[in-house]
Amino acid sequence: MWNLVCDSAWKVHIAKFSLLVGSIFGYLVMGILADWFGRHPVLIVSVLFMLVFGLSVAFSFNVTMFSTLRFFEGFCLAGLTLSLYILRIELCLPGWRFSMTMVASFLMVGGQLVMPGVAALCRGWPARDDWQVLQIIIICPFVLMLPYIWIFPESLRWLLATQHYRRSKAMMLCIARKNQVDMTTEPSGVLTELEHELHKKPKRTCIVKMTSTRNLWKNIVVLCVNSLTGYGIHHCFARSMMDPEAPVSAMFHADYYTMAGIAVATCLALCPAVAFMGRRGGLLTFMIITALASLLQLGLLNLIGKYSLRHDTVLRDTLNRKFSVAFSIIGMFSSHAVSTLSIFFCAEITPTVIRGGGLGLVLASAGFGMLTAPIMELHNQKGYFLHHMIFAACTLLCIICLLLLPEPRNQPLPESLADGESYTRQPLLSHRPGEQHLLLTKPGDRDLYSRVHDTPRHLTATGSTTTAAATALAAVPTSYATRGEVIGNIMVSNGVGGSS
Repeated sequence: MWNLVCDSAWKVHIAKFSLLVGSIFGYLVMGILADWFGRHPVLIVSVLFMLVFGLSVAFSFNVTMFSTLRFFEGFCLAGLTLSLYILRIELCLPGWRFSMTMVASFLMVGGQLVMPGVAALCRGWPARDDWQVLQIIIICPFVLMLPYIWIFPESLRWLLATQHYRRSKAMMLCIARKNQVDMTTEPSGVLTELEHELHKKPKRTCIVKMTSTRNLWKNIVVLCVNSLTGYGIHHCFARSMMDPEAPVSAMFHADYYTMAGIAVATCLALCPAVAFMGRRGGLLTFMIITALASLLQLGLLNLIGKYSLRHDTVLRDTLNRKFSVAFSIIGMFSSHAVSTLSIFFCAEITPTVIRGGGLGLVLASAGFGMLTAPIMELHNQKGYFLHHMIFAACTLLCIICLLLLPEPRNQPLPESLADGESYTRQPLLSHRPGEQHLLLTKPGDRDLYSRVHDTPRHLTATGSTTTAAATALAAVPTSYATRGEVIGNIMVSNGVGGSS
């Protein structure tokens, strides 16, 4: 339609570039808005504007209009992805968080596998171009997400963490009514505690406040570098796997289905790996595999040709090609696992009050990693070897930094910045009793600690000056019901009205 070939072929990469740049800005902006105004408003606004800009792309008149609308489409898609990810994490019990994330990943890969078939059905449309029909068909299912206004509730965890106590009370009563629970006889006294806190105004926390912490900002920066490296080096492996001598159409279909198949295999391998080794152990293992695959691909192939097969050039080229494809598949498999785990890791260790901003930073870093693909294609693959070398060096740096991360498996989600600071790295070796440990084993000290533990609630409320600033995260009914669907939800006690 617009003759994007030969001298105008660079405009295709600009369109890809604009979508990714829009996604990066969307993750950053929508993450902050999700922390300020809630997950539910960001979800609904993203769905509405996704319909508007997505359908507008199909009626673009030129490349400039197409690229501009793709920027806003990527912006809205980022808000939609981010809000759904946060809601899914905050509604699940600790033992189900990773399982539900993997279910969402399988559905996403399933959509990727279906896309070529949908594109084939759009060929030969009489009234419009194929790509316009495909764009409309892709966007139309977002209409089914409009009822989310009534189906999806706001995150109760976020309401409590940000002191929206009136809305929290109304939601708790609604949940109790659907579960047929009498809150007047509820032993934990959640509503009674909320009644004493209703006078407090909601508070907003910006992601910038993480710079005042000692451990939290380091964890988020490490995960940002991991996500950037995982998606960046993934393109390097994909580029090495391509056969330059194959026809364009055959190469595209083969590479597309190979990448989708690797994504499916990654999701299948992540489930037992994370269940056995945990989040940090699984992330460290896949990062080591990524580093080995990249270093062997960059160094081993040259050694084979230089020393072993110096004269047999045909055999040397054949072996180089086979080894390159093998290492590329292994590298794409492990780098995809690193990227997926880094994003999930961030969602688990970032406090609720800034979870949108923290997750937005990691997803934006992933967008920067994906952005290297159109940039390299725009430069006709010049500097590709240096590009691969830089990301290979980053994998080695990530392996060292990953040892600083905590292990959030089977742990409750942190709610405040103080909770996020308490997530520190556990020692690799068990603690051995030493001289300082024995100082705490005196009988008098044990009695003192027992008396502190058994201090009545009203004494702690009158004897502490910090209880006035505590949040109302005491407890939540153990089942979370929305439209007949019961979702388990357990909250973390953070001291309500002087509760110990």
